[in-house]
Amino acid sequence: MHEEHELWFTALLNEHFAAPANALIELVGQHAHEHDKPWSNYNAMLVLIVAFLIVLPWIVRAGLSLARPGFLQQTFELLVEFIKGQATEVIGHDGPKYAFWFLTCFTFILFSNLLGVIPSFESPTMSPAVPLGIAVATFIYYNAMGIKAQGVIGHLKHFMGPVWWLAPFMFGIELISHLIRPVSLTIRLFANMLAGEQVTVAFMQLIPIGAPAVLMGLHTFVSFLQAFIFTILTMAYVGMAVAHEDH
Repeated sequence: MHEEHELWFTALLNEHFAAPANALIELVGQHAHEHDKPWSNYNAMLVLIVAFLIVLPWIVRAGLSLARPGFLQQTFELLVEFIKGQATEVIGHDGPKYAFWFLTCFTFILFSNLLGVIPSFESPTMSPAVPLGIAVATFIYYNAMGIKAQGVIGHLKHFMGPVWWLAPFMFGIELISHLIRPVSLTIRLFANMLAGEQVTVAFMQLIPIGAPAVLMGLHTFVSFLQAFIFTILTMAYVGMAVAHEDH
């Protein structure tokens, strides 16, 4: 089996924070593959992403101004309006009230994807565990919103189909379809980011001059695209879950 190359930040965490990581792993009844190196690359990259997303709102808030909005303020205002607009188009007039989840998914995935553009780092979404975690959280969220909007019985009616005598047959099909959604979300994001990284590395080795700049631009485009696709699919799932039969 190919051994994962340890990034410098991962090595730093393994050197100074191995004990807390091992304690946390054992707390959930698991054991690290290497006791002295419990931090994997994707876990280390997630620490960076979470820390950045915690600090970022404070940075944006510090520069808030009605008279002279800064670049960050304008960027995030446009992003929020864009997400709300897309939610309205996909879900309807109630779409914006779910925008906080869509915005969370988009920003987390986007910055996770873009981290791979920075030399000596990699995208945590290249590891299947990260997209799977986001996909499972999305699965739980849209079902919870469906139950909240329509109650348990109303939400289950979505699994029954429009014809009552086909309900037992449709229930099985719809159940499988819903269970496949986290898998499809995971594979789509993980496969695209991993493939993009592998192609970038291969071309940089073959053509070290000029190619890196072009490929970094392509990686950036794919990062935005995959974050957008995941978010739009999440909106569609929420929209179907909260929709009433008369709509």
